[in-house]
Amino acid sequence: MSLDKKATAGVIGAGTMGTGIAQIASTFGHTVFIYDAYPGQLEKSKEGLEKILKRQVEKERMTRSEVSGILNRIHYVDHLTDFKKCDIVFEAIIEDLQAKKDQFARLEAIVPKNCTLATNTSSLSIASISSILKKPERFLGVHFFNPAPLMKLVEIIPGISTAESTVKAAKNIIDSWEKVTAVAKDTPGFIVNRVARPFYGEALRIYEEGIADAPTIDWAMKEIGGFKMGPFELMDLIGHDVNYKVTESVFEAFYYDPRFKPSFAQKRLVEAGRLGKKSSSGFYDYKNLENNSEPNTDKELGQKILNRILAMLINEAADAVYMNIATVQDVDLAMKYGVNYPKGLLEWCDDIGAREVLNTIQDLKKTYSEDRYRPNPMLKKSAQSGIKFHNAQR
Repeated sequence: MSLDKKATAGVIGAGTMGTGIAQIASTFGHTVFIYDAYPGQLEKSKEGLEKILKRQVEKERMTRSEVSGILNRIHYVDHLTDFKKCDIVFEAIIEDLQAKKDQFARLEAIVPKNCTLATNTSSLSIASISSILKKPERFLGVHFFNPAPLMKLVEIIPGISTAESTVKAAKNIIDSWEKVTAVAKDTPGFIVNRVARPFYGEALRIYEEGIADAPTIDWAMKEIGGFKMGPFELMDLIGHDVNYKVTESVFEAFYYDPRFKPSFAQKRLVEAGRLGKKSSSGFYDYKNLENNSEPNTDKELGQKILNRILAMLINEAADAVYMNIATVQDVDLAMKYGVNYPKGLLEWCDDIGAREVLNTIQDLKKTYSEDRYRPNPMLKKSAQSGIKFHNAQR
């Protein structure tokens, strides 16, 4: 199975993500067919993409000829039968297991027998979706991040039945699109949505304990930690309905592991309809900015906040490697390019020392006596041996 620049791509779902994937594929010379069950969405997708590309011309980032080429290679179709010559198809519909299964069951009867089938799910089981297929070996997860044309990372997730040749073919074509690919095991949250949970969860715990308010925690993570956004700013931007739902689903999927326990503070915001920027209020008030308090810029407090959240992030990254979810290199690539962390978490651990990170977690464990603060065996091994994660051989 081989996918090259001549491969014809199909995209199911003409929302923001599907349109973005179509734009990428066409930009790199592929003929693209994009389908949506709602004809109005196809028109909206076409108009939106034309507007985006027009701005690129105005900013002199693209020529009119380049834009014409991209638009001419994309075909908006209202029947799946138009996918009969596709070499690879990306599904980007709603995050509903049955809807995705139904879509792939219809699609499999139409596409060529060697067509690669990919779902853009961010949280659903690849194995479960593939169970509907007669040839699950040609199916895998290919998780783009929003906005797809700008975000560098793509997680590639083989299912239990996925053939190695399918993984290789998908990785090759996406690498050719100048993306950064990270291969992850089919487990809840894959790499990014699993490893990133403490960025929100531990910040919320510090907030709920009254150690610091939201502006102070955000200040510490940005000014001392170098993160582009603080956790509360980011939750407000994502939307608490979305962020809380992801946390809840990961918590349930991991059999209620306390490491992923959701926050009552965030739950109450969702219940009150304070969803963040889109509702004008969340942890911050976006209608009346003067109502937001100033951060406490005490550097000692800020360093303690950063150390605690960072230690939990590193512990989760180590766990992802320990449980064979992904390699050290792919975990760090995923966090740098999927959520724009200042550096890879395990690279960060190597810089500050595993012993220091372990001490922080053990202090938390001693203070709270909660399983939430159990140190990962791989982190403990690195602390004891002094061998850095990027030098270790498993």
